[in-house]
Amino acid sequence: QVQLVESGGGLVQAGGSLRLSCAFSGRTFSNYAMGWFRQAPGKEREFVSAISWTGSPIRYLDSVKGRFTISRDNAKNTVYLQMNSLKPEDTAVYYCAADLYGLPAMRSQNYDYWGQGTQVTVSS
Repeated sequence: QVQLVESGGGLVQAGGSLRLSCAFSGRTFSNYAMGWFRQAPGKEREFVSAISWTGSPIRYLDSVKGRFTISRDNAKNTVYLQMNSLKPEDTAVYYCAADLYGLPAMRSQNYDYWGQGTQVTVSS
């Protein structure tokens, strides 16, 4: 069974940076596309970014392009989300998800496994 554990969230001022990590275990990490989603209070979960199991292609939500960078380290079984120039509207619980042999899908239904989430709060 795949397990995903996010870390790296926290409270940061607008304009600041955070790096989220998602540690993968239980299966062969390099066979999985990995995605990041977020959910703000009172809102639906939305796609943020994803990377295919081969490392390319990569997709981003339009509002985070140029600010967020997704990457994966197959030797460490970890996917990262580097978040720069953070805005208050980025405040949400961030979740990572895994999709076996998947492309970097934007639909949450494509993903088979989910982490518990990590809170990101950006103050103005």
